[in-house]
This record gives sequence, C-alpha cells and structure tokens, in this order.
Amino acid sequence: MSTSGLDDLMGSVDSPLIVVTTSAEGERAGCLVGFHSQASIDPEHYCFWLSKANHTYRVALRSERFAVHFLTDVDRESARHFGSLSGMETDKFAGLDFTVTEDGVPLLADLPNRLIVERIAMLDDGSDHVCLTARVLATETTGGFASLRPSQLGDLTPGHSAEERAIRP
Repeated sequence: MSTSGLDDLMGSVDSPLIVVTTSAEGERAGCLVGFHSQASIDPEHYCFWLSKANHTYRVALRSERFAVHFLTDVDRESARHFGSLSGMETDKFAGLDFTVTEDGVPLLADLPNRLIVERIAMLDDGSDHVCLTARVLATETTGGFASLRPSQLGDLTPGHSAEERAIRP
C-alpha cells in the first residue's frame, strides 16, 4: 500500500475545520485545526492534533483546558484569521468578540458551536503534530450546521510551515 496518494485521499474526505483556543499563564493562543475526531462515546473524549510549528502548540504544553470551536460554512474569515496569522507575531484575539472561562480559555463569540475540554494526554509520536486527547466538559451548540471544509479555503496560506516545528524528532 502506497502513501503517495494520501493528499488526494484526504482531499476527497475533506474533513471539517475547527479552531482550538487555550491559554496558559495569561498567554492566549488559538489556531485552525484540520485533524480532529470524537475518540470515545462513554466517557466522552475528543482528540485534536496541533502542529508543532504553531504558537498554540507551545501554549498547549502548559494548558489543561481548551475550547474546540466548530466552523460553519459562513466562517471563512475566522478560518483565515486563525489559520494564516502567527500567534508569535500577533495577538489573534485583538479586535475579536470573545469571553474567557474561569480557567482562562477564550471562547469566540462568532463561533458558538463548541466543546470545552480538559486534556487527558498528549502524544508526540515524532511527527510534525501532537495529539491531545481530552475529556469533554461542556458542549455548546446553536443546532445543526454545515461545516466549513478545507476545499472551501483552497488559497489559505498557513502562518507556519511544518518545517518550522519547535521540536524535531
């Protein structure tokens, strides 16, 4: 079995996009995420993978709580904002409408379909992303929606390339 067609296969799957936000020691972070999934029914667990090149990864190393914001098909600007800016160079939350949980997690007002989660484990298998497994603490939704998918953002340039990861295997 060849992995040379993985990009084509994953492009056909076209998984929904999310924005993950968190904070640690007063430092806020958030990024666009394409790798994520429900990981357990009982207990309720959710996994998401963060790029080691992102500022959010560095903050996540010190974080316990996160918000997983599900993007709808009208949230293209939020996706571009969190996917193309670097948190090391700019405050991604400046000018945005958000609240903060008692644990300091930023909740984006424009993205009300979300999970509030607590990290259980972080797996670094040596690749360019780490997997966070989290326990679902709360769910907030406005009802059914059509998800925003990578094919709808074809021209998005990431804030960092995979080669910029903080830790190389």
